[in-house]
Amino acid sequence: MGLSIDLENKRAFVAGVGDDGGFGFAIAKALVEAGATVCVGTWPPTMNIFQTLLRRKMDKSLTLSDGSKMAFEKIVPFDAMYDTLDQVPEDVRTSKRYRDRGDFTIAGAAQLFKEEFGEPCFDVVVHSLANGPEVKNPLLETSRAGYLSAVSASAYSFVSLVSHFGPLVREGGSFLCLSYLAAQGAVPGYGGGMSSAKAALESDTRLLAYEAGRKWGHRVNAISAGPYASRAASAIGVIRRMIDYYEETSPLTSPLTAEEVGQGAAFLSSPLASGITGTTLHIDHGYHAMAVPALSEPAEG
Repeated sequence: MGLSIDLENKRAFVAGVGDDGGFGFAIAKALVEAGATVCVGTWPPTMNIFQTLLRRKMDKSLTLSDGSKMAFEKIVPFDAMYDTLDQVPEDVRTSKRYRDRGDFTIAGAAQLFKEEFGEPCFDVVVHSLANGPEVKNPLLETSRAGYLSAVSASAYSFVSLVSHFGPLVREGGSFLCLSYLAAQGAVPGYGGGMSSAKAALESDTRLLAYEAGRKWGHRVNAISAGPYASRAASAIGVIRRMIDYYEETSPLTSPLTAEEVGQGAAFLSSPLASGITGTTLHIDHGYHAMAVPALSEPAEG
């Protein structure tokens, strides 16, 4: 009998799914294909739009390999900028985009799942979200507030997610976050503190792997994905140039697909990866291995 990714009778929570165009959705779909039941967390201001898209516009995206349609077990409002409801500014809590969403914080989502499913109730938790309000600004032109906001939303939110969801995950569970090569090298145009946030995220992954492993027996890993023209990434403004450069330079020259990242996430979330923790897995067609741009002609000598 051959090896296969088997997540039957497993439940996953994917935080940061708001459409069908990004890595979060692809990861959720791959987990379902492997047999898992999936809940997702969606940013409250886009939740109505996402639910409308699910009903009316996403038949093709929701179709699984066996022809059936993917359905999420639960969709919860989720804003990773806030750990608890008392941290949410009054103007945010009472705004029309938030006021009817209940407790949309990290602790609120954990409590909601605990009440509905009991404790423990998850096997896989995925952090697929990032935000930097000044991402288009060079680092030298980034304000302190913009920098700290990027680190808070994109890195500390993973620490908080592991902290709040650790008790909800069965022993041997998997936590996973999404990074980018800017954590390890300069990427001009990826500013506003976002490269710093990704570096913090990868560093935190290593220490969280130790702490969550010793405390609960959980694994914690990161995926460093190559550039992909999701709706969120397209807001950066230089994403197309990044993609072209990766394709010209990488050992594998085909465009990176969201499905490849989803499949990597399913592997890291499965028993096949039971010995892997504290690792950043590069899914970028080998770009990270290149020290110089690809040569058009073989080097001599």
